Amino acid sequence: MTKAIFHYHLFKNAGTSLDASLKENFLAGTEWLTEEFPANPAKNRELVKQWVESNKEAKCFSSHTALLPVPQVQGLELLPVIFIRHPIDRIASAYSFEKKQGGQGFGSVLARNTTLKGYIETRISLGYDRQCKNFHTDRFAYMFGAQYGSELDRAKMAVEKLPFVGVVENFNESLGKLELWLTDEGFEDINIAPKVQNVSRDTSKSIDEKIAEIRNELGEEAYEFLVQNNQDDFELYELAKQKFSE
Repeated sequence: MTKAIFHYHLFKNAGTSLDASLKENFLAGTEWLTEEFPANPAKNRELVKQWVESNKEAKCFSSHTALLPVPQVQGLELLPVIFIRHPIDRIASAYSFEKKQGGQGFGSVLARNTTLKGYIETRISLGYDRQCKNFHTDRFAYMFGAQYGSELDRAKMAVEKLPFVGVVENFNESLGKLELWLTDEGFEDINIAPKVQNVSRDTSKSIDEKIAEIRNELGEEAYEFLVQNNQDDFELYELAKQKFSE
């Protein structure tokens, strides 16, 4: 059976750096393809499947918006690749990126017109917006239907079942593991050397230093509010790190 990589490129989870490495192995536009899809889950999955089916010669697909589960396509096995990141650090990175990027999207306009605290409080207050509230849990949970339990239960099942979940804080090590796995899966000449692309914040600092800075910037009350709204993501992140280190 033919195999292809499917990169679920979650926003601000080092996906641009990974795509840069993948594009050095596959020809962009024919072997490496990218596409975005509507938010409606049923429509999203239908269009993702059609995209893959109409590009069976491709070796690698990448999308910010494609939803799990991995599409089942006759004659093709898709190898899902997804990364997870410390939830608080990801939110601060998203704010920095949106503040700089320009454009008239909701997040960009909001980031340019408010502080990190204002950005977080506004997005959480909307209810339906998951950018600052258990973002990973929301995205991973799509892998299983509601009959499998709560959103967190389903997200945890996804972390357990997915063959590769990288950890942004262990990016180089993650790429090493990914390269070994893909080699075992038949991509014998693949070379995923670490590349740093689209970085919004200082990467020389440890995660503890970065979180301390965010806590200081937000103030204790706003920081605690953010932590409370990301409890599920913290649990999921710890599970992913545990699985990664095994």
